[in-house]
Amino acid sequence: MATVYDFSASDITGKEVSLADYQGKVLLIVNTASKCGFTPQYEGLEALHDDLAGRGLVVLGFPCNQFGQQEPGDAAEIANFCKLTYDVSFPLFAKVDVNGPSAHPLYKWLTDEARGFLGSRAIKWNFTKFLVDREGRVVERFAPTTPPEAIRPRIEALL
Repeated sequence: MATVYDFSASDITGKEVSLADYQGKVLLIVNTASKCGFTPQYEGLEALHDDLAGRGLVVLGFPCNQFGQQEPGDAAEIANFCKLTYDVSFPLFAKVDVNGPSAHPLYKWLTDEARGFLGSRAIKWNFTKFLVDREGRVVERFAPTTPPEAIRPRIEALL
């Protein structure tokens, strides 16, 4: 059985990062976009990261341009937007596809492990969230409409 630790991804600077680097942490993995109606969720994601990082939470942001072309910028533009607009300090990764044949292997695994509405594997929109426990197993999938603060009790139960 695979765990999240079996995957790697390029960070926003292009450096390959093994997700095994986060072993023993609770992860909240989110596909993000800078020009989406849900973009203000960066504020709530950053608040969770700030408040709970000391107890073992890491938020991982994966920019994606598959939904309404709402993440058109390059890596530098995305990083600057996140830092300047929301003071994001949690790890950001390079832009990825989350659906279809070119979906990042991590997202293929996440969507197999935690299906969405009516058992769908496909991610419907930006800011879909996956909660991963300290053993690297997907615990739950949250819709884009679920605000980060609403997930706090589920995160705290895993910490």
